[in-house]
Amino acid sequence: MSGATHKRDLRTSRPLWADSPGLGVPVHPLKAAISVDVAIVGAGITGAFMARELSRDHSVAVLDRRPPLTGSTLASTAMLQWEIDLPLTALTDKIGAEQARRAYLRSFDAVQALKRIVAEERIVCGLKEQSSLYLAGDTYGHRALEAEAEARAAIGLDSSYVGPAELRDRFGIDRTGAIFNTGSASADPGRLAAGLLRRAQANGTKVYSPVEVMKAVSDPDGVTLLTDAGHAVRTKHLIFCCGYEFPEGVPTPGAKIISSWALASKPRATCPRWLKDTLVWEGSDPYLYFRMGGDGRLIVGGEDEESPDAHEDLAKLKRKRDTIAAKLKGLLPDLEFEVDYSWAAAFGESSDSLPSIAPVPDMAHSWAVMGLGGNGITYSVIASQVVAAAIRGKTDPDADLYRP
Repeated sequence: MSGATHKRDLRTSRPLWADSPGLGVPVHPLKAAISVDVAIVGAGITGAFMARELSRDHSVAVLDRRPPLTGSTLASTAMLQWEIDLPLTALTDKIGAEQARRAYLRSFDAVQALKRIVAEERIVCGLKEQSSLYLAGDTYGHRALEAEAEARAAIGLDSSYVGPAELRDRFGIDRTGAIFNTGSASADPGRLAAGLLRRAQANGTKVYSPVEVMKAVSDPDGVTLLTDAGHAVRTKHLIFCCGYEFPEGVPTPGAKIISSWALASKPRATCPRWLKDTLVWEGSDPYLYFRMGGDGRLIVGGEDEESPDAHEDLAKLKRKRDTIAAKLKGLLPDLEFEVDYSWAAAFGESSDSLPSIAPVPDMAHSWAVMGLGGNGITYSVIASQVVAAAIRGKTDPDADLYRP
């Protein structure tokens, strides 16, 4: 047997967050068969939110063939936005006005829920309130952004259009327009995930690593997991939180794996004051996105390619790093920074920029969370809410939005 999920090298080189303090998560070998209410496959940020939520009223086991946090989580730039990669106006054209409205409002609520969780659990992860600036680009120009700002404001989101003169005066950016929004955040994704897992462990959760699930077999009462440790895991509910390593046999309509690149400057880069509180991205394809870290580092990403393995090319990593740095310098010429870290990773996309949070076909008592894309951490919060509601015998009011 080759395993219950597709294997993929998820990142290349060492991300900034890999050197963060406080990433320790106690793990256990699987030395005997176990039985739990909930088994979660994947010890990254999605599995961490899921474990924290469900451990409050269920026995939970988290299994991962890697050590915790060593998949895609550390490759995130952790721009915790409620804005979806597909603008509200474009999402409306794709799925209808009411569904698009619900999707945007649910993303906004998820970011606010994330902030509450971090505060309630006292997780030290550098969480910071942020505004966001969405710049006109070659895919969405100033007219599209004017319409988008109006559409967002009409459903109650704090969005306003910024014209070119104000954009130059206020932000020093020469573009034809932008949208300014409030309500987002930023954080250290590694420390956030580690903190969530440790809170789940305080509630009785155990993290088993390295343990690979080779096969999952469901029956009317639950699911039996066969593992490479030679011991079975019996569970009432199974949740695949494998990020971009999709479970075998699970259809992924409209989903694809892409490659993305990122860099971080050395601390105390010379940046405009407004950038300390503002996430920036643009309506281009590929788009540039950036923010500042708490130690004055610039954290920048972009140059995505529709390839599942281009990120593995170390020579391309150097070229992409230089391109990203040049684009940033072109946008804000007064920036002064020196690159300290650069990395690349695989990420998932979907046709409507919404994730798949759904039961696994032909496998009772099982769920899969996939296609998280640029809003991965925000969608991880939503996934924990949707799946937890179902396991508790309830129906999340927005669950239908995330069914493929």
